[in-house]
Amino acid sequence: MSVLSWIGSLGCCFGRMGLMAFAMAAATCSTTRAEDYPMRWVRIVVPTGPGGGYDVVGRIIGDQLGRRLGQAVVVENKTGAGTLVGTQSVISSQPDGYTLLVGGLSNIVFNAGIYEKAPYDALTQLVPVAIVYKNAYIVVASNNLPYSNIRELIAAAKRKPSSLNLATAGVGTGQQLTAVAFMMATNTKFLEVPYKGAAAIYPDLLAGRVDVFFDSTTGALPFVKSGKVKGLAILAAQRSEDAPDVPTMDEAGVPGLDVESWIGIFAPAGTPKPAIERLQKEIAASTLELTEKFTAIGGSFMTVPFEKLDGFVRAEFDKWTKVIKAADIKLK
Repeated sequence: MSVLSWIGSLGCCFGRMGLMAFAMAAATCSTTRAEDYPMRWVRIVVPTGPGGGYDVVGRIIGDQLGRRLGQAVVVENKTGAGTLVGTQSVISSQPDGYTLLVGGLSNIVFNAGIYEKAPYDALTQLVPVAIVYKNAYIVVASNNLPYSNIRELIAAAKRKPSSLNLATAGVGTGQQLTAVAFMMATNTKFLEVPYKGAAAIYPDLLAGRVDVFFDSTTGALPFVKSGKVKGLAILAAQRSEDAPDVPTMDEAGVPGLDVESWIGIFAPAGTPKPAIERLQKEIAASTLELTEKFTAIGGSFMTVPFEKLDGFVRAEFDKWTKVIKAADIKLK
């Protein structure tokens, strides 16, 4: 017997008042389950491979939530088609608060602009739980490259367009779009060499097989600090404390090119509000621990008031889709 038939039979047996009482009881049980959240382990899906910014931040958040929720929080890397597979798996999951997503510019904003027919609508099919992490991008170069600053790099690129190899972590990634924004601002052209993720780039960058890479400070600073690559400029308003000798892009002669990336936790649309509020409560209570851990990996804790999350994501969406359209970046 179908659920609708069963409810209908209850209505016949008990009448309208009995059916109303049944519905109220069901709603009460549902509310109770949400308020007692979580009653079992929680899964956080990272739509990228191990070792990148999404993965590192997701595991830090998962560790803190596990400590505070009193339930295991399992972080799962679910890769494929850029960030599409992992993101779609969360969108299609049960909206009960037990499957969450690590979301950032790539899967929440960029995909909508680069795909001719976007496979999902992050603005309507996902709910932001918290935006907690931010970091800038930095231009790094092979030590074999005979240029030591941005001005020299720009001059070389203008003398001979497409003569310098620019590694990207894939079409539509933050690394690629940041590089595109730089080329548009400086009227330069590099030869783009796409890789499957940032981690695959560094062996070639260190060996001099590619020349330049625009990466997050989270991924790049360990290589800069160890002297394995050159840090040419950071796309931020201030220099990084972890690389104080690397100038800002303004100081390097390219004003107005501050690119700040962010990462947060998202849930499928329809997730019970009490579950989201519990997650937000525990993330807010973890501010001190998250601040320390994010600083240690080259980023910083980011605070977006919960009531302004939707507006923040929408503003980022509008800003970056304009850049994508201007650069005519498309995937089918």
